[in-house]
Amino acid sequence: MKTSGWLRLAAISGVFVLMFACAAGVVQGKELSGSLEIFSWWAGDEGPALEALVDLYGDMYPGVDVINATVTGGSGVNAKAVLKTRMLGGDPPDSFQVHAGQELIGTWVVAQRMEDLTWLYEEEGWDEIFPEDLLGLLSTEAGIWSVPVNIHRSNVLYYMPAHLEEWGVEVPKTWDEFLKIAPELAAIGVIPLSLGENWTATHLWESVALDVLGPDKYGDLWAGKLAWTSSEVVAVWNRFGDILNYTNADASSLSWQQATDMVVGGQAAFNIMGDWASGYMSTTLKVEPITGYGWAPSPGTEGIFMTLSDSFGLPVGCPNPDNTIAWLKMVGSLEGQDAFNPLKGSISARIDSDLSKYDAYLQSAAKDWRSSKIVGSLAHGVVANERFMNDFATVMDIFLASKDANAAANAAQAVAIQAGLVK
Repeated sequence: MKTSGWLRLAAISGVFVLMFACAAGVVQGKELSGSLEIFSWWAGDEGPALEALVDLYGDMYPGVDVINATVTGGSGVNAKAVLKTRMLGGDPPDSFQVHAGQELIGTWVVAQRMEDLTWLYEEEGWDEIFPEDLLGLLSTEAGIWSVPVNIHRSNVLYYMPAHLEEWGVEVPKTWDEFLKIAPELAAIGVIPLSLGENWTATHLWESVALDVLGPDKYGDLWAGKLAWTSSEVVAVWNRFGDILNYTNADASSLSWQQATDMVVGGQAAFNIMGDWASGYMSTTLKVEPITGYGWAPSPGTEGIFMTLSDSFGLPVGCPNPDNTIAWLKMVGSLEGQDAFNPLKGSISARIDSDLSKYDAYLQSAAKDWRSSKIVGSLAHGVVANERFMNDFATVMDIFLASKDANAAANAAQAVAIQAGLVK
């Protein structure tokens, strides 16, 4: 019998069984009370999108006090450390932001710290609303483990068209083209490619790897079919090192927003970032797409969409399961997704989203999502578990200091073995 069948039986018989408490369904909004703690890293410039969800939930369930437990830090580098302490210590938040893919599956699902949401997908009809590729990132053979709120694209090259025209350069379609124009930009005092702290270097690295390896071998890397010590992967590190020669010296001290600011302000020509940068520029900086900022696939990745998805799940032992289930239903709803994503700089995870509510960049991203080859992001938890991601940050530090491609490849191979990526 499926979980939903047990729930119907429990409801009919009046039996309340604790093990099914988190899947018991949500009472009407006016009857919900107490609190709901939402844990995320959406602060500052990403805060308005989360606040839109919190406000919508507040309108639907006015009796619930929503606790916005945000831990600042780009890509969740600080939040994940705090979450780990809480989850392992038996003090989970009601729900937490987590990237779909191995950040979720390979970290908290394998540890049996998440509730199966298959019953909720059946109840809401989400298996017909969310794309099959995305459902695969959220699922194992044992169940479906979180609700996606968006789709982001990682491999985006940003620039300001007016600045490029002033400098007499065009958008590079390949890294060879970039490396040809980079000295010209440097000669007039313009940083060719802005970069921020460690995780943004990994973000850049994955786009370089996708170009050098191609989507199939890129996938082989995460499937354990291509060794990190192979000549192909060493070539990734070498090309990455060539590109780093044309980045800003103070990268390690900058946030991703500050690296984006360098492009907007004319200190730098290009930046590779996820399309939350679109949300930042349009929502915070009030820079319009097309007329203000421009975008293109990162060099060498035309026709490929490197994806990531933020999602929310139901931790085992959550303090307020009914309130959390109401949150998950709202997050997965058409109204919730279309309130959140235009502010966040992401597209809806639903196939029935109203694209008229989205700006020119997001409409372009939605079109590419439907027509491109889809691969997963490393920097944002899709293709590798959290242990590998944490240790890869150390590998990146080693390379940033030494520029030794072979040393980085050997270190990454050891990390992949330890994290179980290599069988």
